[in-house]
Amino acid sequence: QVQLVESGGRLVQAGGSLRLSCAASGRTFSRYVMGWFRQAPGKEREFVAAISWSGGATSYADFVKGRFTLSRDNAKNTVVLQMNSLKPADTAVYYCAADDNGWSFSTAPRISAYDYWGQGTQVTVSS
Repeated sequence: QVQLVESGGRLVQAGGSLRLSCAASGRTFSRYVMGWFRQAPGKEREFVAAISWSGGATSYADFVKGRFTLSRDNAKNTVVLQMNSLKPADTAVYYCAADDNGWSFSTAPRISAYDYWGQGTQVTVSS
């Protein structure tokens, strides 16, 4: 099993940047596909970004391409979502998730593919 703890969410002005981190427990972190999802009030949870176990492959939702960058450090059991040019529409609770089933561009965006979830961190972007 793996436990995930997100951090870095806060209130930021539009156009600003945030760096979300997800710290994972367990010795097998490097085998997990890691993803970020978000859920805004009254909306369904949606895919943001995912990264393969090696970091060699990434996938992004269209609405964050060019603004968000996902990276991982397997030695530190950490994934980092760098978010730039933030918009009020990016306001949501952001969740880190781990998938133990291997990388696939088709499954990476699917909520159902992920086995473990963190508790989330709130990001609020003011206009």
